[in-house]
Amino acid sequence: MPSAAPRILTGDRPTGPLHLGHYFGTLHNRVRLQNEGAEVILVVADYQVITDRDLADDLVGHTLGLVLDYLAAGIDPTRTTIFNHSAVPALNQLLLPFLSLVSVAELGRNPTVKDEIAHSRQSAVSGLMYTYPAHQAADILFCKPDLVPVGQDQAPHLEVTRTIARRFNDRYGHVFPEPEILLSDTPLLPGTDGTKMSKSRGNAVPLGATPDETAAVIRRATTDADRHIAYDPENRPHVANLLRLAALCQGRDPHEIAAEIGDGGAAALKRQTTDAVNTFLAPMRTRRAEYAQDLTYVREVLREGNKRANALAEATLDEVRAAMGGFR
Repeated sequence: MPSAAPRILTGDRPTGPLHLGHYFGTLHNRVRLQNEGAEVILVVADYQVITDRDLADDLVGHTLGLVLDYLAAGIDPTRTTIFNHSAVPALNQLLLPFLSLVSVAELGRNPTVKDEIAHSRQSAVSGLMYTYPAHQAADILFCKPDLVPVGQDQAPHLEVTRTIARRFNDRYGHVFPEPEILLSDTPLLPGTDGTKMSKSRGNAVPLGATPDETAAVIRRATTDADRHIAYDPENRPHVANLLRLAALCQGRDPHEIAAEIGDGGAAALKRQTTDAVNTFLAPMRTRRAEYAQDLTYVREVLREGNKRANALAEATLDEVRAAMGGFR
């Protein structure tokens, strides 16, 4: 008999538009896996927005925008489940037993949590920030996935998820798999300032940006004073970052692009990168604009996804309660 298709779980917080870092880091992997027959489940992690900020600004707009980005990138809602975290109450009930399986010290030394604290928009670090890895574990394990495609920066969270699954199974009996991490060929794409590409740092190219907006972001990119363009990630990381971005968008080798630019300097490098990005994103932008004309359909995608996710989560919660001794 043929083996069952793998189940994939991943997702994003609706804090703003997805960008090229998301696309090359995980989104293109999700589309590929979907098209290869995997069962893909995407969580719009709306409750997690308040992890590192005091208010969930324009949550409805960002949620719809996130779904638009998914659809534009090639996610097919007839084959992939897209759901809101807040629409699946069982996820938060799973969080409580999961928190009993990890120590405060383990949560506090998570490097991703430390980075998020450093860039938090909150007036004070909330308790939710420290429980974020356990919260993500609930978001992941509710559907018992085989694989979780993530960027390198999220890998520590998945290790916490695997630890929680293993400890739950050891204590109460086997319920959860230990999902494997699936890193992209481009697990971490720096932003135009050389730091982590982020929606909140102004150093990213959103998938839905206009050509002019894209050009403006790339014009602000950090380079160096050497007019001769060469791909040297160790000694010229900022120039290498733009070359890598252009190469990813064109499916080429960054050394080849650097040789073409030669002594053209930073201005020529930025022009070529801008052209490459705009050409690459043009089909996605067209599809996104088409879907944006029918937000009723976008909301229906979420409603159907929420129904599917609730059925999975309730079944898992029943198993957890039974394993733990009959909680109701």
